[in-house]
Amino acid sequence: MTQAERPTVIVALNLAADLKDKIAQTCEVHMVPLGKPLDEHVPADVRAKAVGILTTALTPIKAPVFAAFPQLRVSSNMAVGYDNVDVGAASASKVVICNTPGVLDAAVADVCMAFILNLARKTFELERFARDGSWTKGSPPLSMDVAGKTLGLLGMGRIGKVLARRARAFDMNVVYHNRKHDQEAEQAGLASYVGRDELFSQSDFVSVHIPLTPETKGSIGAREFGLMKPSAYFINTARGTVVDEEALIAALKDGKIAGAGLDVMAKEPLDPANPLTSLPNVILQPHIGSGTVETRRAMIELAVDNLLDAVAGRQPKAMVNPEVWDAVAQKAAK
Repeated sequence: MTQAERPTVIVALNLAADLKDKIAQTCEVHMVPLGKPLDEHVPADVRAKAVGILTTALTPIKAPVFAAFPQLRVSSNMAVGYDNVDVGAASASKVVICNTPGVLDAAVADVCMAFILNLARKTFELERFARDGSWTKGSPPLSMDVAGKTLGLLGMGRIGKVLARRARAFDMNVVYHNRKHDQEAEQAGLASYVGRDELFSQSDFVSVHIPLTPETKGSIGAREFGLMKPSAYFINTARGTVVDEEALIAALKDGKIAGAGLDVMAKEPLDPANPLTSLPNVILQPHIGSGTVETRRAMIELAVDNLLDAVAGRQPKAMVNPEVWDAVAQKAAK
């Protein structure tokens, strides 16, 4: 393949040298800063010939991108979520959208389990108690066991199943609500199905595992927090905007729920002035559920493989809109 024949791809993330070299073996690589609008930061001559994009959920992949990149075949997201992508516009333009499911399930489930254990055992509160001199003035507050408590999973996908196994190892009762029953999970004894309202009212811990869609945006609010026990905890590692954040803050302040563990927020990075930062019954993380060295490496490797496969006309391992693949493969064969 001559230099002129090599397909052009846009890389809008930081790549390890070996992975950049892997792409460069068969493609011309044009680098773009992370999170910048591609239709504005890629020169017109490069846009005219680019066939692939490798990026993260920070880069918007909306209708203007598909209009600006007429030869585009694939946009590969280094993320499971793809709310940065207009999938309908992608499909209309015959562009396949790829993501990285599966490889981060265990890492995110571990964070959820850590939230459960730390909230139940008051780890952060007790750490401050031992550090700030409170221990010299009286006995520390008691915490609670997780064994025998009920974990409610709102959404029973891959991460939910991994978390259910971890919770069962701690002798927790696990229930879930999903659009459809997961017969395999139920038969394996991982979790029992309950109605949505019952999940909020019965659970000692509610953990959110639903995607962000127009239907789920803001779908957890004052009504749902009003159903929860005052002793219950709310955990979100999905997307911040599936929750009405003002309603969550009010529930935390008013004692409607006992506390929360949040890896995601409505606006990220979190403003230091946000009331969540000053609430003592909240544990916050900076959207780092998948943030282990091993998991991030697996994610970027899968994203790179998805990109290179699609560019070469091979079916990628993970596609959000597989119905357009045949049309994309025909583009690659020309």
